[in-house]
Amino acid sequence: MIDIPWSGDAFTISGVTMRWYSIFITLALATLIVWVVGAARHEPRVTGRHILGAAIAGIPIGIVVSRLIHILDQWQYYSLYPSQIFGGSGLTIWGVVIGATIAIWVYLRLVRAPAGVFFDLMAPGVMLGQIMGRIGCTANGCCYGVATDLPWGIRYLHPYSAGFATINGPVHPVAVYEIIFLALLFGLLLALRRRLRPDGSLYLLYLCLYAAWRIGIGFIRDNHEFVFGLQQAQIIAVVVLVLALPLLVWRMLRRSADDVAPPR
Repeated sequence: MIDIPWSGDAFTISGVTMRWYSIFITLALATLIVWVVGAARHEPRVTGRHILGAAIAGIPIGIVVSRLIHILDQWQYYSLYPSQIFGGSGLTIWGVVIGATIAIWVYLRLVRAPAGVFFDLMAPGVMLGQIMGRIGCTANGCCYGVATDLPWGIRYLHPYSAGFATINGPVHPVAVYEIIFLALLFGLLLALRRRLRPDGSLYLLYLCLYAAWRIGIGFIRDNHEFVFGLQQAQIIAVVVLVLALPLLVWRMLRRSADDVAPPR
């Protein structure tokens, strides 16, 4: 059993308290941007202007959609405390991914930039950003799993920790599980870079594999039922998988057909 004694607060300056989760979310965004800038050095079709525009479009839209999905998931609480809708805490990774993906795709289409190339460059960096976010979840005490008697089960002992309710027994550290999964997925995406075609397939593969992961891990994550006996993240993951997997297969099959077609 692993005991975590700290709260989710990192430090306080002039009466303003910074939480570990907020710090690591900021680091996640910075990590992703640095990754894309570095990767784009070897891709002349992606310019600094594209990266800046994608960040301006994707970051705020991703945060807004993330917040909206969280509020919808926790509507039973927010319907009782509507003042917490604005200025409260709580984000969802699916909201960030979906909101930012749509916003960036629209922006790239408007400026006639190669969207598939950009998303493939971004895909491994998304993994690094999500790892940062899940480190923040672990420190904050949120996103924990159901009870377990495994030796690596964790307990949050500080009364100001988001996971303080687990003090009666250890739980699955699902955020840590996801960090390990994301690290493996990062390695896979690196190995497949410039090999998976057509452009955009690497990002679609990420969406498919992460969606499959979220469906599975949801069964040991402590959260309430949203609909059909599944959690909200699982429902969203099913929708993402149903949309992304056929698109990935269709694009790859079409590319293969084009490669073997005789010249006209």
